[in-house]
Formats: sequence, C-alpha cells, structure tokens
Amino acid sequence: MRINAAAGLLALGMMASQSARADLLPVPPFKGNDTGGIIAYSMATQVDARQVAVDHCARYGKVVKFLAVQAYEGGYISFSCRWVPYGAADQPIRTLY
Repeated sequence: MRINAAAGLLALGMMASQSARADLLPVPPFKGNDTGGIIAYSMATQVDARQVAVDHCARYGKVVKFLAVQAYEGGYISFSCRWVPYGAADQPIRTLY
C-alpha cells in the first residue's frame, strides 16, 4: 500500500512540475460548427473569408453574421451562423466553387 501511495505521489509531482504548453498545439486556419466559427487572419489574406463563412453557414441552412476582426498576424475573424430572418422567402444561397 505504501509503494502505491509513493508511486502516486511521485507521478503527481512529475505532472505538476511540467508546464502546460498550449502553444505547441496545431490550430487549424478555419474551424466552425453550426453556431459559427473562426478564420485565421493569415488565411483571410489568401482567400475570400466572407465566401468561406457564407458557404459554411449555408450548410446548416443559416446566414452568416461577422462578429469581430483581429487584423494582425495570429489574429482571427469570428462569425456566427444565424437562422434565416423572418420574412425571407428562400433558404440561404450556397455557391459552387
């Protein structure tokens, strides 16, 4: 029993002494779901970020609303996907590319 407790304390001490390295995790240039998403600013300088967001939200039958832009290297463009406003006759248009 003492050996198990000592091994547990040793393992806990080793984990606590290591720092979290979130900066090593790869972050995709585009990430989203049915409620919205983010586009890396570096990707937005290479492709049409508006069109990427519109196509993404149209997959869920929703329209896009842009929320914020961090216009620097390492920043993101954030958007939300919202239901089609009342009074709209048709579903969102999805483009072919």
